[in-house]
This record gives sequence, structure tokens and C-alpha cells, in this order.
Amino acid sequence: MTLTQLNAFVLVARLGSVTAAASALGVSEPAVSQALSALRLHLGDQLVSRGPGGMTLTAGGARLLATASQIVVLGAEAHAAVRAAQGAPEQLRVVATSAIGEFVLSPLTEAFTRRYAGSVEVSTGVAATKEMGVLVANRLADVAVGSSPATDPALAVVTEPIFRYRLVVVTGGHAKPHGSPAKWRWLVDPSGTDPDSDTGQLLARLGVPDSRIGVFPNQTAAWAAAADGAGVAPAVEHLVAQQLRRGELSPVELSGSPVDACWHVTLLDRQHRGNAASAFRRFLGTPEAMQLMRAPAAGVPPSRFRPPVYVTIWS
Repeated sequence: MTLTQLNAFVLVARLGSVTAAASALGVSEPAVSQALSALRLHLGDQLVSRGPGGMTLTAGGARLLATASQIVVLGAEAHAAVRAAQGAPEQLRVVATSAIGEFVLSPLTEAFTRRYAGSVEVSTGVAATKEMGVLVANRLADVAVGSSPATDPALAVVTEPIFRYRLVVVTGGHAKPHGSPAKWRWLVDPSGTDPDSDTGQLLARLGVPDSRIGVFPNQTAAWAAAADGAGVAPAVEHLVAQQLRRGELSPVELSGSPVDACWHVTLLDRQHRGNAASAFRRFLGTPEAMQLMRAPAAGVPPSRFRPPVYVTIWS
């Protein structure tokens, strides 16, 4: 029985599938399946099984989950302790949803790094909303920024609002779609396929079927397609403001839109989080961070920002 096997089991149990666990770990699905199979063989128990409603834990798996989670956490803490003893900078791993990763995450982490130059090593990634609490609880991320996740009470994480915004629907120029919104062509970035994101929830409320949704590598590409008349695109209002002012895009009048929404930060509770995570949380409340979220001075060039759907990528 190894730490890798326990980590794979915990993520499959928490996220509900081998696919999601592989995405979170940044490895192949066969690698997760092999680790899970080895653990099953060692313990003589199936641990998890697939049913009509998804993955379910056996009685043995349910008892193992809490203990395995503690061991995974202790493993991460041991690694951090050795790094500290070696004088290495403290790691800060930040994940965010696709839109935040495209526009906001890079300026935020660059500004934070300037404040703590040499003492913190920052890496960033993209994750689905449902992954965020699990990634933080299992020490695969220190901070997660995005929509408010439905967090499992068993996870020792806290989620707090940090920035309010409005989600609007835009289309090209003065072209206005007709008929039911469920029949429009919707152009989204990967977060639009995330049912727990603000965009995913909007599409669900409107009853938009998957067949009417086109997924683009990033929001910039989706907006460009909307400007060309290919359909309508959900957008964070203040991030699309320039295109609206130039007349490249125009807002679509829609019942229930604009949507008042909020970005949240998820991290460990105070007694368990690291110094770098605490410092980053404080930084998110500063005027500098608020200004960067409102009007990011820089972002990831659209040609480089191409996160696969539901995959966590470490830069």
C-alpha cells in the first residue's frame, strides 16, 4: 500500500470517477486505475464500485476514506517540512476556473510574487468548480478561485466571497437572436461545460441542450465567434467592456440576465493553511488585487490559453 495508491483512491471517491481523479492528478486514466487495482488487491476489497448513480463506496471503502485522507494530508505536510528544512521557498499552488485563468490569475499572481519575491514559489492551474474543494483538501492546491463550490462538509476547507460581477450575454454588433434561448447557438469557453459554474448554471436554467453549445478554447475565441455572428456568448461584463464600447459586441436582452454573480476563494481553514496561502488570501482583499480583478492589465495571450475541459494543468 503506497501514498500514490491512497491518493488515487481518495480522489476517485471524492470526485466520483477515475477520469476526474486522473485530471486532478495530471496523469492518465490507466495510471489511476492501476493504482486503485493494486490497493484493492492489497486490502482484499473493491473499495468503490460503479452503479447507475455513479461511483459508490463499499463498507470497507467508506471506512478507509477518512484514514486515507489523513495519510495523504500527512504526506503533503511531510514534503513541505523537508522543503522548509532545505531552505526552499514555500510553494503556493493556485487553481482557478477557465475565465479567471484567462484574464485575471496571471496578473494577480505576478503582483503577489513581487510582494514576496524569493520567499514564495507560485504555480497556477485550471480546474472545474467541483474539483476545487477536493484539490485544496488533498493538498494538490493551496488556493482555488472561482464559483462557489458545493463543498463536502467532511473537507476542512472554507469558501469566502471576494469579488462581485455581472454575467451578461453578448452577440455581434446589432444582430439579435430570435426565438427561445434554448434554440440559440451558445458559444462558451471550457467553464461553460462545468455544470457548477455560473455560466453552466445559466445554461441549465435556460434549458439549453448540449447540441446547441459550442465550446471554444477560451472566452476570447468565443467572443470573436459571437462578433462574427456565429451565436451568443456569456461573458463577464467588466472583462468584455472594451468590445462592448467599440461596438464589436452588444448585450442581448434576456429574462434573468444580467446575472449578479460572485467569485469565491476556497482554501484550508486558518489552523491548517500555510503562510503563503494566508498571505495570498489577505492580498486578495487589497485595493491592488481588486483593481486587477476589475481591470486586469495583462493576461494569458489567447493563442497560449487553451486548457482542456475538466483538466487541471500546472504551469
